[in-house]
Amino acid sequence: MEVLRVVSYGGGVQSTALLALAAQRQIIFPTFLFANVGDDSEHPATLAYVREVAMPYARQHGIEIHEIQRRRRDGSIETLWERLHQARLRSIPIPVRMANGAPGRRSCTSDFKIKVVARWLRERGATAQHPAVLGIGISLDEIHRANKRRSGPYEQIEYPLLDLGLRRSDCVQIISAAGLPVPAKSACFFCPLKTVDAWREQRSYEPELFAKSVELEAVLNEKRAMLGRDAAYLTRYGIPLSEAIQTVAPPSVEILDPGCDSGWCMT
Repeated sequence: MEVLRVVSYGGGVQSTALLALAAQRQIIFPTFLFANVGDDSEHPATLAYVREVAMPYARQHGIEIHEIQRRRRDGSIETLWERLHQARLRSIPIPVRMANGAPGRRSCTSDFKIKVVARWLRERGATAQHPAVLGIGISLDEIHRANKRRSGPYEQIEYPLLDLGLRRSDCVQIISAAGLPVPAKSACFFCPLKTVDAWREQRSYEPELFAKSVELEAVLNEKRAMLGRDAAYLTRYGIPLSEAIQTVAPPSVEILDPGCDSGWCMT
């Protein structure tokens, strides 16, 4: 039985470097999976890069990129944005900031990426006895993210960038050398793990997305208030996003976790 060799493709720098390396046959991964958490949730720039840059490049080099999404039992697509707006939402799936500024527990990556990829692998024959090889784009300077990622029963995790000793800066060079534009970090546009600088850029240059992020935070806090819970926010400042993020830089720069701890986002 032929072993499935698949890359979890996030549309960011590291996984795009894997795409370039696969096109050059420096690594053997003929299939890439882009788990789209929703056209209403992913950053539009990431969706555009995947569909307009990565997919045509992959086709030119005999590589398949499949865009997959979470589906309900009736076959309809569920997006993260839709879940966050459910009337009966009791548990917030994104890592909103608690009163002390720390991110809360999350299920977004698990439900909308890891499980979606796992289902695709199972449907194509991956089993505990014959697991698929799943490549994840974590570079040497983010090795701590690999340490937190556990393999599922249908997959054997590999980290090709770690095996090759490559850092994020190396990935940028690989992408540029392949003639591709360097993508931005991939993440939901409302992700609470965003840095203050990233939020400030969104407010300045993507006001429509910022307004939607402000609206989402308000909706989530309405739900928390109805459940008798304290407010939570998209930044660590403990105040509404529209007040926390100004266009002028603060005296000090905040440094946050650069991505989801599973290693599936922002790659």
